[in-house]
Amino acid sequence: MPITKGAKKALRASERKAVFNLRRKRALKDEVKNIKDLVKAGKVEDAQKSLSSAYKALDKAAKMNTITKNHAARKKSRLALSIKRVSAK
Repeated sequence: MPITKGAKKALRASERKAVFNLRRKRALKDEVKNIKDLVKAGKVEDAQKSLSSAYKALDKAAKMNTITKNHAARKKSRLALSIKRVSAK
């Protein structure tokens, strides 16, 4: 438990930030999972359309330091590559 006044305030702030980070991560995971499901089903056009919303979620998470910039770039690259592989078949 925090003892000093500053430590108590820092705890309150981190609890508020945790809520936003969890919400952002959940949105990110939902978007990525949606695209993966579409790719598995072979719906390339739908996956391509929802790719921009996944990019948006990844970029927002990286911007707010929920995930690192390289993590976002890697995810975006792999999503695009998975769609490209399915469309090439």
